[in-house]
Amino acid sequence: MASQSSEKAPPRTTSQRAGRFILAQGPPEPFYAFHPEPLPPKPKLLIGARLQSLLDQANQALGRLDGVTLLLPDPGHFLYSYIRKEAVLSSQIEGTQSSLSDLLLFEQDVAPGVPMGDVQETANYLRAMDHGLQRIREEFPLSLRLLKEVHRLLLEGGRGQERDPGEFRRSQNWIGGTRPGNATFVPPPAHEAQVAIGLLERFLHDDPVATPILIKAALAHAQFETIHPFLDGNGRVGRLLITLLLCSEKVLSQPLLYLSLYLKRNRTEYYDHLQAIRFHGRWEEWLEFFLEGVIEVAEGATETTRRIVGMIERDRAKLHTLGRAAATALSLHEYAIRHVLLRAPIAAEALGVTEPTIYNAIRNLTEAHILREITGRTWGRVHIYDEYLMILSEGTEVEPA
Repeated sequence: MASQSSEKAPPRTTSQRAGRFILAQGPPEPFYAFHPEPLPPKPKLLIGARLQSLLDQANQALGRLDGVTLLLPDPGHFLYSYIRKEAVLSSQIEGTQSSLSDLLLFEQDVAPGVPMGDVQETANYLRAMDHGLQRIREEFPLSLRLLKEVHRLLLEGGRGQERDPGEFRRSQNWIGGTRPGNATFVPPPAHEAQVAIGLLERFLHDDPVATPILIKAALAHAQFETIHPFLDGNGRVGRLLITLLLCSEKVLSQPLLYLSLYLKRNRTEYYDHLQAIRFHGRWEEWLEFFLEGVIEVAEGATETTRRIVGMIERDRAKLHTLGRAAATALSLHEYAIRHVLLRAPIAAEALGVTEPTIYNAIRNLTEAHILREITGRTWGRVHIYDEYLMILSEGTEVEPA
């Protein structure tokens, strides 16, 4: 009888443009891990007419998005809530079931109706994102050190805290399946991942060659996901990398572009494109998908910003008609813009007024159909800026199990 070969068959690939699958000897069995080629791709990207058109449209959409922030009376108020929306969306891609309202309730110490682990994970993402953006504003370079700082905050004190927060992995990981031998994709071994992530950092700093920012962001994100340098949290850090890069290179003055909603809606296609890069070297198709997402998200964020500006102006006009009560009502309205959800004692302390004064202002804003009470209780009541939360929550609805 002929003996059966125990050698594992290599993955079926049509190109080694993005890298190669190399056999590793277990344990518990041999498997093929992907060893990525450094960026930029070789042969160099083919920027045809369609890709160039998408690149032009994406740059124009980003310009309009950056310009619309000038309409905001206080960009910080809007960003407070908009960044929370991104935290929810990026965490939902990883399987959490917390919504935007859950996160806001959690921050107000009101028990959310979801598993605490989910909302804690989302809150951790928010802390990590805030930290990264603050470091960029302080002119700290976008670097491996910064990504590790972000990762540490992402996993600290929540699920994944035992998976080396803030440190690149020292063991093999994989995507899909129960072990590397039956995984959908196996990133490079730990020692190769260390080399690959170092080369990615150089690419971010235009070494060996300067790359247009949106192309750089697309390539860097895909390469980061392929390297998978951490044991956990790679998807969230990889998505945040896009925004940190755009802000560090001054493409956006405010961090308003987040692709998580686009990737959530097109999750299967997103993963298919990443696999097509690895197996077939299809960088150009990934770029088209990425740029289509930038256009869609930038245009959506621009429209959302305009709607919110119109809502704020309309609601302020209502409150200006209240006579002597207008001043406190307008102050509470400003507070609601920033926090979306409020409780009277906390708002009174923040604004430096008495609780009876705040309750009177809450009544005025409720009668003006600006605030809505959501607990149905007579004590410990919580009010939300109703229309604002509705606009911000679009796309963050929790998918049924």
